[in-house]
Amino acid sequence: MKFITSVLFSVLILSGVVFAQKKSTTPIITPNKKLVIQSVDNHSAKLIEISDKIWAAEETAFNEVQSSKLLADYAEANGFKVERGVAEMPTAFVATYGSGSPVIGILGEFDALPGLSQNKVPTKSPLHEGKPGHGCGHNLFGTASLGAAISIKEMIEQGKIKGTIKFYGTPAEEKFFGKLWMVRAGLFNGVDAVMDWHPGAETKAAVQTGLALVDFIVEFNGQAAHASADPWNGRSASDALELYTSGINYLREHIKPSVRIHYHIQDGGQVVNVVPDYSRLWVRVRDTKREGMQEVYERVKKMAEGAAILANVDYKITLVSGVYEVLVNRTGGDFVTKNLGLLGPMSYTNDEVDFAKKIQESTGKPQVGLHTVVEPLEATDPNAGGGSTDVGDVSWVAPTIRLSVATAPIGTPWHSWAVVACGGMSIGHKGMLHASKTLSMTMIDLFEDPKKLEAVKAEFKQRKGDAVYKGLLPEGPPPLDRK
Repeated sequence: MKFITSVLFSVLILSGVVFAQKKSTTPIITPNKKLVIQSVDNHSAKLIEISDKIWAAEETAFNEVQSSKLLADYAEANGFKVERGVAEMPTAFVATYGSGSPVIGILGEFDALPGLSQNKVPTKSPLHEGKPGHGCGHNLFGTASLGAAISIKEMIEQGKIKGTIKFYGTPAEEKFFGKLWMVRAGLFNGVDAVMDWHPGAETKAAVQTGLALVDFIVEFNGQAAHASADPWNGRSASDALELYTSGINYLREHIKPSVRIHYHIQDGGQVVNVVPDYSRLWVRVRDTKREGMQEVYERVKKMAEGAAILANVDYKITLVSGVYEVLVNRTGGDFVTKNLGLLGPMSYTNDEVDFAKKIQESTGKPQVGLHTVVEPLEATDPNAGGGSTDVGDVSWVAPTIRLSVATAPIGTPWHSWAVVACGGMSIGHKGMLHASKTLSMTMIDLFEDPKKLEAVKAEFKQRKGDAVYKGLLPEGPPPLDRK
């Protein structure tokens, strides 16, 4: 009997140890993380109001006067010191609170895309025909990031954490890449880490590189003439343009699958009975690495000269800007993934699910609804492709931790009316607040634990190696007047 009692006692003791071990390793939301979550909830009504006003403003690159002011004013009202018009861009600003180390930055975008205006309905229905719309969700982007910055500011103010928080209001991401001029102005110097997020169709840490990119304008100048009476006296700039675009299209067969080339004809001539003496197109080259992009860029520039020779016209190439691929930080991505797990997946009402499925029906996608799982940290695929962003340039000058949060249904075509529709209603609002909380919680990790921040910085140094960042920008100020 004594033996049995002893065994039972031992089992109970061991069970208690195991239970204690399990309890000690179970992830919990720490007091400070609870406070930043509560802060986002406290500001949620105002954040939704700001987001909806930016959504309604429909302002494109370098024209985001109302949008920038809404965010900067709210930062100022919450105790931030705001420097407006930075890096020679009237709609760019930096809002700062606190002092000393660590210095954590957070990015916020707010520009819309041309021609995507849309009502808050699940079928294509422009709010203002032909006008812009937030087809990339940037009305949610900048607002969520500011909400996260405010939550950290409140923690510093209360003495819960120490350091500096910087919110970067970054204009013109969709067209001219405003962050490049902010980097060139040294606005990220001395920043220990930068937080970034983007609206998407899935919720997960963002650990893919995207594509490096270069934008340039090609212009051809010839000699006008009557298209019927004396065309032999003309030298057609339109002919040069067509020869050039034909060359680009033939080149596609002989470049790597990772390369993308796009062009937009901005001026191909004005009337049918005049041999055009002027033509212009915007050209964009991308690849998974800047080196590969640069190689194709040099070749496509030479092709412009060839087209000019063939058409007997003059030509001019003008660099607009270019961006790096993103320098991934998986250490930071792991922190993001863990915080997403602590928050748990988003849930949706029946009306929101119905809205999502109607969006999918309208865009020819399977009617599977919305993303409602917490994804594990995925592998980084160097050939994943995708889009491009000026966050890439920031990631080469400061460790950058990235996040994607669902603000539209699974399979939704991006840069489309469908994203605009969701960004102006509760589906977008839920994603925005979820992003704000995740960003806040991850910043708490960096402020509270120097070892975590050092690990993020160590990976940045290892991945960057000996590379020297050199922005792909023309001399002079940003192209504020370029259309």
